[in-house]
This record gives sequence, C-alpha cells and structure tokens, in this order.
Amino acid sequence: MQKKKEIIILGGGPAGMACSMELYKNRYKSIIIEKDFKIGGLAKTLEFREGKYIFRTDIGPHRFLSKNQYLYEFIEDLLNEKWIIVRRQTRQYIDNKYYDYPINVLQALKNIGVLKAIGMGFSYLNALIGYHIFKKEIKNFEDYIVSNFGRKLGEFNMLNYTEKIWGVSCKKIHPDWAMQRIKGLNITSTLKNALFKKDKDGPKSLVDNFYYPQYGTGLIYDTIAKKIKKDGSEININSFATKIIHEKNKIKSIELSVNGKKRIIHPSKAVSSIPITEFVEILSPKPPAKVIKAASQLKWRSQVYLFITLNKNKITDDNWIYFPNKEIPFGRISEMKNFSKHMSPKDKTSLLVEFFVYENDTIWNMDNRNLFNMAMETFEKLKLFSKKEVRHYYVFKKKYVYPIYDMDYKKKLKLIREYLDNFDNLIYIGRPGRFQYTNQDHSLEMGILAAQSIIKRKKLNFDDIGSEKEYFEK
Repeated sequence: MQKKKEIIILGGGPAGMACSMELYKNRYKSIIIEKDFKIGGLAKTLEFREGKYIFRTDIGPHRFLSKNQYLYEFIEDLLNEKWIIVRRQTRQYIDNKYYDYPINVLQALKNIGVLKAIGMGFSYLNALIGYHIFKKEIKNFEDYIVSNFGRKLGEFNMLNYTEKIWGVSCKKIHPDWAMQRIKGLNITSTLKNALFKKDKDGPKSLVDNFYYPQYGTGLIYDTIAKKIKKDGSEININSFATKIIHEKNKIKSIELSVNGKKRIIHPSKAVSSIPITEFVEILSPKPPAKVIKAASQLKWRSQVYLFITLNKNKITDDNWIYFPNKEIPFGRISEMKNFSKHMSPKDKTSLLVEFFVYENDTIWNMDNRNLFNMAMETFEKLKLFSKKEVRHYYVFKKKYVYPIYDMDYKKKLKLIREYLDNFDNLIYIGRPGRFQYTNQDHSLEMGILAAQSIIKRKKLNFDDIGSEKEYFEK
C-alpha cells in the first residue's frame, strides 16, 4: 500500500463505502467514520435472530439499475454469484382496490370504471390545452403532475401519495422533485409500456427486472468493509465528527468521538457524506451567517419502520405495495422474501412497513405497541394476515431520509455549496452530503468519482451525476 496522509470519510453509507472501495482498488487507505452501529446507511441490511431463524430486511426496498456499466462491474466484482436478477412485481392499493404497477390497462379500467376513466381522459385533454397549448407555467410539483396526467388522474394516486411522503401540499414542492424522480413518465409512456411492453427506452419506474444481492443490499457494503479492512483501512462505527477545524480554505483537523473516546485526525483529504446541514453546524470557525441560516432552513423528512416477522409462507407476490390514500397511516410495505428467498427462513416471511414522518411528530413518538396495533388494524381489514400469525415485531427510526425540495431549496443549497466548494481538500457526496435525492446507484457513482478526484488530484464534476435527461427513470 502507498503510504499516504490520512484520507477521512465521514459517513459509511453507499457513497462513503464506494469511495473507500475505489481508493482501495488504487492502493490508498482510508478512515471511515460512521455514526450508526452498522455501515450501509439507508441501504444497510438488518438481521433479526429468533432462535434458529434469521430474518433480514433492508431499510426500504432497494433495486439496482444504472446506465453506468462500470457500476455493474464494480458490484459484480464484489458479489460474484451472490448478485441475482429479480422479477419485479409492484402494486398500488387505492380506494379499496389493487392496481398493478406498471399499469394493466384492462384491470385499471375494470377497477376505475369506464365513466371515471373517461373523466380522467377529459381532464388530461384540459391539461394539455392549458399547459401545452396556452403554455401555463409549471411552478410546482402539482403543476408538473397535472400537466402530464391531468388533475383527476394526478389526484387519484400521485398528488396524494407525494403529500403523504412529504407532509406538505404539492403546491409547496419544487418541480425538481418530479423532474428528478419521474422523468419521461406521462400518459403516453405509461400506456405505451402497458400496451406494448417493448419500450426499452421508457421510464425506469416501469422496468420489469432489477438486480439484487442474495442476502440484502447491505451485502455490498459488508463485502467492501471486509476487503478494505484486510489492507489496513479503518472503519469506526458508533463514531462521529464533533468539530471540523479549517483555515485558509483547507480542512486542517477533524475532532472525532470514536466509541466515546476523543480522537483528532489531520486529513490530507476529507470526504463527507453526512447530512450537509450537520456538516455546516460543526465547522470551526463558523461559516458566514447567511450560510448558517440557509443550512438551518433546509428540511428533511424522516421515517419510522415497523418490521414484522410471521409464521406464514407468504403474504403476497409483490416486492412492495404503495398506499396513496391518507386514511392508511403507512405509505409502503415490502415483503423481503420476494426480493430473495434468503431474506426469510423457509415457510416464514416478513414485512417491512414504512411510515413517512417528521422528527418528533405523533408517529415518531408513538409507543411501539400502539404503532403495531395501528398497522394491524389495516392489515386485518385487508385480510393480509392476522395477529395470530405474527411472531415478533421491531421498530426502528431514521432521520435525514429524504431532502425536501421546497420552493426555495435551490437558493439555500446554492449558498451552502458555494461556500463548501472553497475548501481545497473537501469533497461532499451522497444523498445527505449533497442534499440531493439520489438513488443507490448514483450514490455509489458519487463515491467512485470522489475517489477518482483524490487519485487524479482534481475535483471532478458531481453535479452531472443523475442530471441527464431521463437518467433517474431510464
């Protein structure tokens, strides 16, 4: 290994771990600082042992898709035969009926009814006239959805689900959210995919297959950890930065709490994938007041997860199911066994239930038993399973899950990024590090690019990752 000054990576999520792996492949050592008890960030896989049985779950459903061939090679080199192709099956539960996603035209028409479908068609024509002929301005997320689907269809399953995720009106969400998450998805692409199933260049959200590690998506990061530690890189869990000292546009030292003990590192390069708002808070000297203010105004959405293990072979055939209606308290469920048979024991299954919340709201503070009972009311009404079939349940929470694209987020983020870009030896990456809603593959790509920036001794362009037309949803 080359003897280098210390390269520190704050955050052991997909971006941070990919950075460390790419550095390792080029004979560089790194020091990873991870606040949680396990690496992997929002893509970690948790194991729950119940006697002789092991149940595994990701934190939310993770499917791997990318236009970057290097990423496939990067992961295949890590996982080899433990990298499988999964047939996707997804549904939405709307107004007491299930809808296949991607859309099944005959099923949708039967569920909605011809008259309601005709009403949606006229609503779409009205939107075409308003937004595409008379050029009505698209000011927010609601405008974007209405312009592409019409108001009636938008309110049927997109606007209400989005408001459920964010807890705010779609009129207060920036259209960037739609541009980033559902590029290329509209009435035409949806129907084309449903009727012909041959649109290889259609939206990514309509794809039928995806790659998945046999033992959960966290296998990627656990494998990286084993490799880099063998050659002298460090991974410190239950550890975090307490102060980042800078001088003359350079990070001079970073004070750490490593398993409760103080440690100081003088890095040659600092790579941060921790929340950008937390990073700004611990800088010393403090940034200008306008930067601190901008960081304090960036908002995040958190999640509460309920993981249920069951004495049942299977609940559904779905990877995951969406619940847009607001009277159902959770937004999505995932049956991990339908990603890989190794996620649950034989003849058993499990369910991950996701609640979209703000930190310290009612559900965030709810007692575990009350949360479980609240969820069970819905599951028993839907006849998915009963309390008698439940083995155990577990509750865990995560902050900083989704960066909220409110109407002013761009101005705030621009101020912060312009300030951070002045540090010669700092690279900030990943969903929390850049306050950018990246998929797992884009976070991995950012990590690889960060390592290449260090190796090539010049900062590469991170803004282009995921910015190509239809990149996210191709």
